[in-house]
Parts: sequence; structure tokens; C-alpha cells
Amino acid sequence: MNRFFTTISAFLISIFSLAQDLIPVFEGGKEGHAIYRIPAIISLPNGDLLAFAEGRVNGSDDFGDVNLVMKRSQDQGRSWSEIQTLVDYDTLQAGNPAPVVDLFDPNYPQGVLFLFYNTGNNHEYDIRLNKGVREVWLIKSFDLGKTWIEPQNITTQVHRPKHPSFNPAYAFEEDWRSYANTPGHAFQFQKGPFAGRIFVAANHSAGAPKEEFAEYQAHGFFTDDRGKTFDISESIQFPGSNESIAAELSQGRMIMSIRNQKGDVRQRIIAFSSDGGKTWDEQYFEPQLPDPVNQASIIDIGEKDGKTILAHSNASDPNDRNNLTLKISYDEGKTWTKSILIDRTDDSNKPSWTAYSDLVKLSDSTIGILYERNNYQEIVFKTIQWK
Repeated sequence: MNRFFTTISAFLISIFSLAQDLIPVFEGGKEGHAIYRIPAIISLPNGDLLAFAEGRVNGSDDFGDVNLVMKRSQDQGRSWSEIQTLVDYDTLQAGNPAPVVDLFDPNYPQGVLFLFYNTGNNHEYDIRLNKGVREVWLIKSFDLGKTWIEPQNITTQVHRPKHPSFNPAYAFEEDWRSYANTPGHAFQFQKGPFAGRIFVAANHSAGAPKEEFAEYQAHGFFTDDRGKTFDISESIQFPGSNESIAAELSQGRMIMSIRNQKGDVRQRIIAFSSDGGKTWDEQYFEPQLPDPVNQASIIDIGEKDGKTILAHSNASDPNDRNNLTLKISYDEGKTWTKSILIDRTDDSNKPSWTAYSDLVKLSDSTIGILYERNNYQEIVFKTIQWK
């Protein structure tokens, strides 16, 4: 009997620990938007955290009146500022925020904040039919997000559309149609031969729609001159490879974690590059990272024995968006030996329902995670002790 009550007590304590310290950041129905989706988060050199999201004015639809919004925390995520709208294209969409801080500009030693995002003039399926276009934009802040300069349209450098609104010089035999940068943060190489390079994971659809979204492929784009010019990476070979996010490894290498939109294999696709994301050395499905056809996040959180330690988050139930899990790799993504459940089914067997997430390093032993919860009704922040 004592053992029974001890087990029950331990279970209830574990449930409580999963639910505690959830800090609401964006809440549906508040601050001018019915729903908030697509979280992204970064840490600034001064210690502030910036959280970004899509503010969807009328509901959960991906297309429509969607604004790019931001909040700031000056106390490591315990409290957040009022909402700030960064981009509002009236009734059209502005979304998929991908922030990163450039720490290599000698004129701005405090860092320059880059924010990549997408706009569109039609629903995704219509754009897959070539009835509309998705564009790629960049805005910068030279005061860590207090003010922003005018947006720059970089579509013709990082996209391959064949559309009447574009110069025919940018038309390709197999045109790219749907397009999105990473949901979540971009990153900058901090060391090695590509130090200073900013890499943005992305995906596109190529040509007409195919069964099981097989026309989708993940790729990335990057800049070595602080956003003046951009290059496009080689595409991931798997048909249906979709939303992606990347992180730096040792010796100029990098890793990308990719969604399988086909859904035939409920696992993340992992790809490795040794030339700064220009081409891919190795690509495979990772059974250690089950996934329900959803988004994920990955970051570099330290080093051990000369190898980068990685953290990866995603909804780890292969059938449903649920059981948000943090996994740690001590060998640069080859194995994922530590697992920490972030959110889960509660004691009434009602799924907590978790979807998109983004990670940020807070210290050598703590990670912050910003994630969608409760059927898109809220985006919350939680701090995790990973060691």
C-alpha cells in the first residue's frame, strides 16, 4: 500500500512539474489577434529574449490577415512586454519569422538583428498551382529590436519562381512555387571556415502538385556579406522534405532537421553539410526522432570532447501533435541519448496538445523553449534544466 501511494505521489509530482512554470507569451483572443502561431525565439547579446510569432487576426487559417509580432523579456522569460507589430500587410499575410543576430559586423559590436519572413497573396494550394506567389523579405534592427529599417525584398536571390510578376531572367524550367523559410530561428556560424555566414533553412514546392506533397523539397539560403547578397543551397533529396531548421557543428559542419510532409515515414529527416550548407554529405530518416508530420527546433548548446552538443525539440508522438520532447546529442546528431519530456498527456488522459516549438540557450545548463499549446490557443515559454 505504501508503495502504491508513493508511486501515485511521484506521478502527480511529475505531472505538476510539467505544468508549472509555463509562462504565457501570446494568448489567442488577446492583443488584437484571434490566434498566434509559428513561434521563434532568440537571445540578444545584452541578455534580453525576443519572441516572435504570427498574429492571425481572424482565426487559425495559414492565409489571410496575418501580422508579424514580437515581445521582449528582460528577465530570462519570467515576464514579457506588450505586443509589438513589426509587419502588417493589411489583409494579406506576413509570417514565418526567422530571427538571427549578426555578431560579426565591426560597425555594430552589440550585434545587428536580422529577421527573415515570408508574404503571400494566395492560399498555399493555389500557389502550388501557380496561382499566386510567396515572397521572401528581410528587415534589420541596429538597436536590438527597438527600431527597424525598411524591409528588403530578397525573393529573386533566394527563390526560383516562374511567375508573371518576376523578371523572366529568374524563370527556371522547373519553377519553385510554394516557399517558406524555417519556422523558428536562423543561425550564424561562430567559428571555422564559414564564421560569420548566416544560414536560413527553408523549403519549396517544385512544379505542379504531386501526390503526398512529393513536389516539396527542403533547402537553405545563406549570406557571407551581411545580407547584401545570397546563395541557395542544394535541395534535400527526399521528395516531400519540408519545414526545416539548422545548427552549427564543429569544424565548419552543420546539421539540418527536416519535416517529412509525405507522412509515410513518421521520423525527422536529418542532413549534414561540410561546406557551410551549400551541399549535403549525408541525408537519412532518424528513428531516434519520431515525428507526427510537424515542425521541430535544433540548437548548439555547448561542446564536449571537441564535439558540439545539440538540443532538439519536437512533438514526439508519431501519430499526433503531442508529447513535446527535448532530446540531447553529445556526438553532433548521430545519437540522441538524453530525453526530457516538456509537455505531455495530463492525469485525466486529455492530451496537452503541443505543436511547433523553438529553442534558445539561456546558460550552460538551461534551455528556454517557446511552444504552441492547447490547440493553438496559446504560445508559452518554459525553462528547462538539461544538465
